[in-house]
Formats: sequence, C-alpha cells, structure tokens
Amino acid sequence: MLANKILRAIENTEMSVFAQDLDLHYSWVSNAGQSWLQAAHEGASDADILSETAAQRSTEMKREVLSTGRPLRYEMSINRGNQTRWYDVCVDVDRDESGEPCGIIGTSFDITDQKRREETLKTLLRELSHRSKNLLAIIQSLASQTARHSLTVPEFLVRFRGRIQSLSYSQDIVTDADWRGADLESLVTTQVERYAPDGMDQIEFRPVDVYLSPTASLHVGLALHELAVNAASYGSLSVPGGKVFIEARVEGGEDAGLLIIWQERGGPRVRAERDARFGTSTLERIVPNAVGGEARLEYLPEGIRYTLTVPEAQYEVMQRGTPE
Repeated sequence: MLANKILRAIENTEMSVFAQDLDLHYSWVSNAGQSWLQAAHEGASDADILSETAAQRSTEMKREVLSTGRPLRYEMSINRGNQTRWYDVCVDVDRDESGEPCGIIGTSFDITDQKRREETLKTLLRELSHRSKNLLAIIQSLASQTARHSLTVPEFLVRFRGRIQSLSYSQDIVTDADWRGADLESLVTTQVERYAPDGMDQIEFRPVDVYLSPTASLHVGLALHELAVNAASYGSLSVPGGKVFIEARVEGGEDAGLLIIWQERGGPRVRAERDARFGTSTLERIVPNAVGGEARLEYLPEGIRYTLTVPEAQYEVMQRGTPE
C-alpha cells in the first residue's frame, strides 16, 4: 500500500523509477513519461533502448554497483532530433527479503532545464570576463595617456579620476540595460549635463533613437566627457550664454553609420594652437579606433567642433525607446 502511494506521488514529478534483474533486464518502470525509459519494457536491456555509447556507460555503472554493493550517481544525455535531454540517474543494489542482491533499483530525474541554466550562466560569466578585460584595457590606456600629458601628480589624479568616473557613469547605463548597451540620449545627459552651469538649458541636443553597443557606449561616453570638461574649463560652458549643440543622425549609402557632431558656440574665441593636455588622443585616436569609426577635431574660431562616425555594427536603431 505504501509503495503504491509513493509511486502515485512520483507521477507528479519529473522522476522515473525502475528496477532491473541481475542480468540487467528491466523488471518494471514507473512514471517513464517522455523520458529515455519510455521504451523500456519487461525483459529489455539498456542496449535495446539507448544508443551504443549511452548503453555501454549505463551498463558499466550498474555492473559496478552490483560488484561493489555501493550506490552510484551519474548524468546521461539523450539526443532526440535537434534536442538534447539530460538526466540525473541514481542506481543502487536491489535486495530480496533475505537481503541477497536480486538486481538494480534506480531513479532517473530530468535535469535538462538545470543544465540549460548552467550553460547560460557559463556563457554570461565568459562574457563578463571578456568585458572586464576590455574595461581594464581601456583603463590602462587612459592611465598611460593621462600620465603622458600631466605635468604633476595632482593634475594626473584629477584628470584620471574624472575619466574613470566617466566610464563608471556609462557602465551604469550599460549594466542597467542588461549589458545590451546604452541609448545616446542617456549618455549625453549623464556625461554632459553636470558640467553645464545651467544644466541642459545650455545643451541643445538633436537626438536620434539609437542604442549603442557596450563598447561604443563606454567610448562615446568618454568622448562626451572629454569635450564637456574642456568646454566647462575653457570653452562655451565656461561663460554665461555659452552653448553646446549636439546633433546625431543616421546616414545611409556607402558610408552608412551614426554621425555625432559636437559644436560649441558663444564661448571664448578658440586659439589655433592645441593644448596637449586636452584629450586629443582620446578623441582623435582612442575613441574612433575602439568603435571602428572615424573622428575629426576642429578648432574653429566660434568654438570646438568634433565629429565622430560610428559604424552600423556598433549601434541599432530603436523604436519608441526599445531596441528593434
């Protein structure tokens, strides 16, 4: 009676229960369902219901149990068409009323969903490792570039901390979006607004609904940071009435890509000579190289103009704030 109740309870699970004799022929199977045991019938062996490789391994495990008297647990994969199912199999010695071995008693539990979650986690961890290495490489490059153009240690620390903070802000946006990337409008608001005394009232932004890849998000955010810091220190954001115009548009044709234009107006007149401490290396070399695009930095009398082209592979067009 108790055994029947136990078997009835098992029917509501993914577990199958089976028994085999000393010759490893199946005596009975309960709750086989759609598992690998669905073809098992009285008198059948593993060779009758499994592939040659799976049957050989399963038979070896069970013979070891009969030989040692100790239970064993192993995983088994079954291929069905384009799908693979995974099972956790536990086998032990079955004994008669006198305590003598009379065969094998075992359970099989479908763990396919668990295996898929494990594979997903492994993939995510590999991706996290890859992105972490990329981020460390960016930081190393920034440290070298900042040190090269800093005259004193305090100057280096201030500039380097600002750039690291910029990466942190962009990374927050990327992380909040489950590592898909960042929308351009969020990057502009996060990286530029805090450097404008009057906030976004000094920023005229003509956005386009695009979602930048994680790599492009970090580097475009870094470019915006460099431009905003310079504008707040020497350019249009350093004086009342100064403005920054940011335009973004997607262009087609042979040179298809995202065009981002930064133009300052209303600030002090720009000198023709360049300040090496201004992040020209970041803007003209590091950022465009990282995204596989092109950049141009112009010292126009009315204000700095920076143009960055981001190739199609580094962004996707959104609809109503959601990636296509």
